Amino acid sequence: QVQLVESGGGWVQPGGSLRLSCAASGSILSINAMGWYRQAPGKQREWVATITSGGRTNYADSVKGRVTISRDNAKNTVYLQQNSLKPEDTAVYYCNADVLDTKFWRGNYWGQGTQVTVSS
Repeated sequence: QVQLVESGGGWVQPGGSLRLSCAASGSILSINAMGWYRQAPGKQREWVATITSGGRTNYADSVKGRVTISRDNAKNTVYLQQNSLKPEDTAVYYCNADVLDTKFWRGNYWGQGTQVTVSS
């Protein structure tokens, strides 16, 4: 099995920064795309950013210029550096990964989520 565990969430004032991490573990052969999504109270989960195994990145317009996604393939870990945070960034942030396991089965996995709260 494969598990994704996020960390790094918390409370921050507007304009502040946070760095989220998500580590994948288990019977992993390789990981293709990794990404971050978020879900604010009363809203649907929305895509934030994606990074491929080769390092190609894409960002939602709502976070472009304020967020950087990166990954450490040796550690099976993806990061989300968030700067200039706004109250509207408040949400539970979820990690997602497209994983090929050691039995050559490809699956899409989610972490349990980490809360980010931006308020004064």
